[in-house]
Amino acid sequence: MSSAGPPVACIIPAKDEQDRIVATVTAARALPYVDVVFVCDDGSSDETGRYAHGAGAIVVSHKRNRGKAAAIESAVNALGVLEQRDNLPEARVLLLLDADLGESAANCAPLIEPVVAGAADLTIAVLPAQKTDDGADPGGFGLVTGTASRGIAELTGWTPRAPLSGQRCLTRRAFELASPLAAGWGVEVGMTIDVLRAGLRVEEIEIDLRHRATGTDLGAQLHRAKQLRDVTRALTARGLVASRIADFKESGGVSGLLKRISR
Repeated sequence: MSSAGPPVACIIPAKDEQDRIVATVTAARALPYVDVVFVCDDGSSDETGRYAHGAGAIVVSHKRNRGKAAAIESAVNALGVLEQRDNLPEARVLLLLDADLGESAANCAPLIEPVVAGAADLTIAVLPAQKTDDGADPGGFGLVTGTASRGIAELTGWTPRAPLSGQRCLTRRAFELASPLAAGWGVEVGMTIDVLRAGLRVEEIEIDLRHRATGTDLGAQLHRAKQLRDVTRALTARGLVASRIADFKESGGVSGLLKRISR
């Protein structure tokens, strides 16, 4: 549902999200200013791409999993091709959403409005405390979030509340200044640093969003280890001396973290 103002393109990277992608796409398409929704099916083994297409998204597919950053870039590249091919107005604002938000994606209008109004160049959602599907508190040591937050603060002077939040709205110019994106799960940290270093305005906004919270099983902990690896790489690539990332160093890197998890 488009409103008066610059068109907004919603970008959703997705892998194995057939159970939630329809609700997420449907909610995103109904947001004010959103003209089009692109989903990058990043090597899913289920019917994510087909379901997203059926819900009204334009789908770009990776034959193999290439990671979140690559999925976002593929979707934005496809948007550019479509705009040029069909002589469409440029979507000057991008809304980045995770595929597992489901119906709660309908609450994302407050992310869009400051960017459309020119009051911010990048907005980041601060989510409430999440629960796992069985109602339990999510697992994790806060190690990844703490490392990301302290790294961003050291490199930019700004301390984020939600350094890893994937729910973001930004101008096309801000996206270009943050490109190429930091690889894998470092995408949000790299983007925040690059946008701030470019002198642009970043704002965090509390929004009631719900996504799949990971628990404490081995798969969840392996996921966090990969996150930590990618976040550390993004920070190091932007000038943070590796030895200054105290938590990561003390853990012995990814292998050390996994040893801690297995205890």
